[in-house]
Amino acid sequence: MANYFFTSESVSEGHPDKMCDQIS
Repeated sequence: MANYFFTSESVSEGHPDKMCDQIS
């Protein structure tokens, strides 16, 4: 569930797409 948590935090930053793309 670390990925989800990391992505959730990224949303706060303002660039979740970038993180999601990197994780994928």
